[in-house]
Amino acid sequence: MRVYYEVWVDAITKIRSRPQNAGMWKFFCMTFISMAMALNLWFLTFVLMLNAKITIPFFPIHIDVFPGTRIDAFVSFFVSYLLPMLTSNYFLIFRNDRWRELVKQYESQNGKFFLKYFLGSIGLIVVYFLVAFVIVKML
Repeated sequence: MRVYYEVWVDAITKIRSRPQNAGMWKFFCMTFISMAMALNLWFLTFVLMLNAKITIPFFPIHIDVFPGTRIDAFVSFFVSYLLPMLTSNYFLIFRNDRWRELVKQYESQNGKFFLKYFLGSIGLIVVYFLVAFVIVKML
């Protein structure tokens, strides 16, 4: 949990320090970190499904309400991966202003740790698919 809280404190202090984020810093923090966490969970599910031969549905909660597949896929991703991250992050960080205690307890790295986590989460997926694409092309 220490790394989790350090990422949050780093994001909170960096995003709060920018004047243009004055009224929206909680939304920005919640969006960026929850999206990175949801992508990590999705990627873990994807890798386990392919490599460990575990039968996990790609979208555990499939929603088929809207015409077309893109909106349904987004809503399924939101409900399956992003909503659980948003909910848990709210209760662990923002409920009862817990973030104030965490900022006092953990040291900020001026956004560097948060940026590494966020870009690393996205970069891991990109690198994995690029390597997979190159391997498939070579076969």
